[in-house]
Amino acid sequence: MLEQAYAHCEAIIKHHSKTFYKAFSLLPSSKKKAVWAVYGFCRQVDDIIDEGTDPEAELKVFRSEFASFLKGEIPKTDPMWLALEDVFRNFTMDTKAFHDMIAGQEMDLYKTKYYTLEELEHYSYHVASTVGLMLLPILAPKKVDELRESAIALGLGMQITNILRDISEDLDRDRIYLPIAEMESLGYRVEDLRSRRMNEAFIKVWEKLAVRAEMHYETAFSAMHHYPLDARLPVKSSAVFYKAILQSIRKKDYNVFHQRAFVSEKEKEALLSAIAGN
Repeated sequence: MLEQAYAHCEAIIKHHSKTFYKAFSLLPSSKKKAVWAVYGFCRQVDDIIDEGTDPEAELKVFRSEFASFLKGEIPKTDPMWLALEDVFRNFTMDTKAFHDMIAGQEMDLYKTKYYTLEELEHYSYHVASTVGLMLLPILAPKKVDELRESAIALGLGMQITNILRDISEDLDRDRIYLPIAEMESLGYRVEDLRSRRMNEAFIKVWEKLAVRAEMHYETAFSAMHHYPLDARLPVKSSAVFYKAILQSIRKKDYNVFHQRAFVSEKEKEALLSAIAGN
């Protein structure tokens, strides 16, 4: 039954995030399965917010289920909880990171525009950096303190990358994550964004955020030697794969409004070979 629960979580990450699945498949079995379970938890919250018929009510139920879970009462609603129970039994998990991630996803229910970079990074910490903090006790149980800032930085870099890739999809949901004050300071208006106007000002805005993301990636890379050998390549791979999305968008002349940038399997294999060779 436990193996079926882990298989359920693996199917979720395999379907929803080929990048993370490819990177973390390199982990030893016990760590890999634990990552699948944490991803299953995060994905369920994400789906409630983005696809739920009554997300506020559904999130309240999920919070209640998590509270019961932490008391040792395993909800029967989803096999993810069974897998996660095994993770909590075998690793010293950071429950605050789980609560913060739920709070971050909840922000999307009432906040649809961001005005400053500080606001954006506050949000990005909650929805992305928290995931890194959840995974640290699994990936590097003896180095959690040394890697905390690196994990937070990696989450910030990845989330800003997501935002720069998904601008058009977010507009379809009436969400603007590009900081409005930053846009206006560079001569790009909200009306331009809603009209999906591609011009020099848009590229300046995009690049300013991309450079910020790349700064966070460099902070993350600077501490990766603290990861144990069995986790170092998977973590670095996930970071390099994600960072490569930015270059993919540049190669496509910043055309995020009409196509979704991605890193091909062939490109990932080349990147993986380069990382493994270093």
